[in-house]
Amino acid sequence: MLGIESSCDETGAGLVREGRLLGHAVASSMDEHARFGGVVPEIAARAHVHSFTPVVREALERAGLRTADIGAVAVTTGPGLSGALQVGLAGAKTLAFALGVPLYGVHHLAGHVAADTLEHGPLPDPCMVLIVSGGHTSLLLVRDLARDPIVHLGDTIDDAAGECFDKVARVFGLPYPGGPAVDRAAREGDPGAVAFPRPLTGPRDARYDFSFSGLKTAAARWAEQHRLHGEELPLADGAASLQEAVADVLTRKAVAACREHGVGTLVVVGGVAANSRVRALAEERCRGAGIALRVPPLKLCTDNGAMIAAVGDLLVRAGAEPAPLDVSIDPSAPLHHAALHPVATSYRDHVGRTARARQT
Repeated sequence: MLGIESSCDETGAGLVREGRLLGHAVASSMDEHARFGGVVPEIAARAHVHSFTPVVREALERAGLRTADIGAVAVTTGPGLSGALQVGLAGAKTLAFALGVPLYGVHHLAGHVAADTLEHGPLPDPCMVLIVSGGHTSLLLVRDLARDPIVHLGDTIDDAAGECFDKVARVFGLPYPGGPAVDRAAREGDPGAVAFPRPLTGPRDARYDFSFSGLKTAAARWAEQHRLHGEELPLADGAASLQEAVADVLTRKAVAACREHGVGTLVVVGGVAANSRVRALAEERCRGAGIALRVPPLKLCTDNGAMIAAVGDLLVRAGAEPAPLDVSIDPSAPLHHAALHPVATSYRDHVGRTARARQT
């Protein structure tokens, strides 16, 4: 199974056979976005065009395979940046058609969940999954990833955890991407130095939803107050305290969900799963609660093609139907199933609907 990922600023290709990672490669356009303080969709799409073929070729070389060895292709069809997704899908369709192999549309977040299987084997049924990334923070109850619906226990109602790190890092004067920069700055700081809020942890709040907009604002106000008084910003303390607040909320809710639903395994995935404090606090709290913790290695936390190949591999082994030839993208697709096969609407259908609407 060849997996293609192009939802944001990483172009990824990975090869998986029966749950085993054979090889993968990633090209990032992050440096091109850094001067803008965030991802520019048009730049990302152009970078995918340039990187697609070299990345697929490199993944094949690392796996010791040829193009003719590819038996199926899986590709991210959503959610993500529209132009970036289109590039990956066009390339994946071309390969699948030229090789005469089936094509599978995959949900990007299901890919993050499946990434853990490449390191730790099949997911327990059931398991609790905490997805934390730049654009998503969700708490999910997962059974058979390839066959069963995914149950959302909670989601972010505003900023995701990674988005909070990125925006606060800019206020702190740290480089983009903010998550790794905050993690580095926090190493010398005191996590208890600043009493940042723990959003949505009150007795009347939604138990498993997340909100990081208020935390972002509190950190920005803290930095502004220091600068207003002409004081040097205690950057290490601010970064450590921010990181502690995020890790506290994430792990507290995840462990509580495991206890309430009688689930013995917590899987933490996504880019923010690479954060050192999130990993350490999750390990500490899971150990205290008798819960098994699974976190993918750092190289599989961020976006990559291997995770998409892992989902495609699971779908094939589960007997799932391939995507139709007119599969399209869905930039805002909700996560209900691992397979994501939105069908493109033809121009003729669109014109017909418009004409009928005008008549009525």
